[in-house]
Amino acid sequence: MKILVVDDEHDVKTLFQQRFRKEIRKGELEFVFAFSGEEALTVLESMKQEAVLILSDINMPGMSGLELLKKIKKEYLAPPPVVMMITAYGDEENFNTAKSLGADDFLTKPVDFKLLKDKLIHNI
Repeated sequence: MKILVVDDEHDVKTLFQQRFRKEIRKGELEFVFAFSGEEALTVLESMKQEAVLILSDINMPGMSGLELLKKIKKEYLAPPPVVMMITAYGDEENFNTAKSLGADDFLTKPVDFKLLKDKLIHNI
């Protein structure tokens, strides 16, 4: 499964590579990283929609994760990727906005990697 992680914090890349070391080594998961909403769209375009799952932070400078979500759900239809939104703010407004824009799931920071692994297994 190819997963695009979108977050403006660069240390997220190292964190995901450490937490999913076994799955990456076995070839079960492949992570691609983008550090802004704009970069994520460029990466998605170059991937020809190979990303099965997108994990996106909500609060980023420039294009927010919610704006990115809106574009993804509008422009990437076949097949539509699963989009999980990640935020440091577990508030109801962000949750409701993300859900109304088509988010498939919602996680809060710090990410519970055991929970995330469980969710990924169910999406494979």
